[in-house]
Amino acid sequence: MERNSLNSLGVYRKSLALRDLSEAVASYFSCNRDMLSLRKYDSIRNDITQSLMTDAVLITKEVEQAALSNSYSVRMKSLTFINIMTRNILAYCNGLERDGVKEKEYLNLLRKEIKVFRGSFKKWRKSFQNGND
Repeated sequence: MERNSLNSLGVYRKSLALRDLSEAVASYFSCNRDMLSLRKYDSIRNDITQSLMTDAVLITKEVEQAALSNSYSVRMKSLTFINIMTRNILAYCNGLERDGVKEKEYLNLLRKEIKVFRGSFKKWRKSFQNGND
């Protein structure tokens, strides 16, 4: 697969949508802190939002790497890594909720986007296991 044809790959487009939404949610929650409560938990929220953005970017990079690679082992490592990152993002949503985020609808929107991505990802992953490159 050529780099130019990545955009025709559904899972790649879904990873971009997940990345964009993750970055927007993370940015919103890292900047939208209650200024009256200057507690040390704010640094936890910043850590979570930074990890959320990082992992979302890594998912897109790993989709790209798996799609462009001719190596079966590289593909399998990327697919495993993507699974871990999607679980991490769900955990970050839970962490933000436990940290007191009041706008749960944003977290639920992100969870829904992860579910959509995972559906596309699972279909794509099966194509590698069937040997249909």
